[in-house]
Amino acid sequence: MPCLLEKEQTMKVSIVLPAKNESAAIGQTLAQIQQLQLAHEIIVVNDGSTDQTKQVAETAGAKVVTHPYSKGNGAAIKTGARTATGDIIVFMDADGQHDPQDIPRLIEKIEQGYDLVVGARQKGSQASIGRGIANALYNNLATYMTEQKVEDLTSGFRAVRADKFREFLYLLPNGFSYPTTSTMAFFRAGYSVAYVPIHAAKRIGKSHIQPLKDGVRFFLIIFKIATLFSPLKMFLPIAILLFMIGTGWYGYTLWDAGRFTNMSALLYTGSIMIFLMGLISEQVTALMYKDSQ
Repeated sequence: MPCLLEKEQTMKVSIVLPAKNESAAIGQTLAQIQQLQLAHEIIVVNDGSTDQTKQVAETAGAKVVTHPYSKGNGAAIKTGARTATGDIIVFMDADGQHDPQDIPRLIEKIEQGYDLVVGARQKGSQASIGRGIANALYNNLATYMTEQKVEDLTSGFRAVRADKFREFLYLLPNGFSYPTTSTMAFFRAGYSVAYVPIHAAKRIGKSHIQPLKDGVRFFLIIFKIATLFSPLKMFLPIAILLFMIGTGWYGYTLWDAGRFTNMSALLYTGSIMIFLMGLISEQVTALMYKDSQ
């Protein structure tokens, strides 16, 4: 046991910050990280910024990797993960929302044996009431799917074991839903996940989230939660519900008109099709993770 503890304490830490037009906040964020004196390296992935983000980050002493154009938050995370040389990678926003003082608490959980540690935002940390409600729904759905308590599915402040995180780079989208994808992938692979309560401050500068797209993202994330873990757990209840409605409607029409109607046939057919879709999706999901099992 002493040897294991000593090994954990010598693990190198890389801190990765995806950044797009964050010149107003990134200098302060980097200064706070450097004061901790725990990072082997600090990597800023400049995702096609049109302001002074790159120059400010370089002046602050960070290693800057620049995308020639904006590829998205998820793409910046993947670039950072490929560039990092540490055993542990801490991902955090560069806009001042995440407090660097919470980093040691995340790393401590990794050293205790966890593979993924997420900074779980507490009440009052959500950007808006609507997003708070949506995140609560995501968390409850993910808890149902994984049968594990999911405290914050979409938080971008997290620490991971680098080798395990890189197993799932091919699954990560280039957009904003990388936290959902990576969390569900870790659960699916049977890795250990923990949460540390944090308070997220109001961001400095303009948000890159577009409210009009949030509705589309809402449904896409719901779909991701289902398909990235166990699709059948999502499809089967819907299939059973349609089957029960079809049976109820058939009973009513048989009693009222003495016949089997087209609506009952449609409901029965729909329930069977949805069940088969769940089975097929389950096999596809298993193939997605075959290299990590």
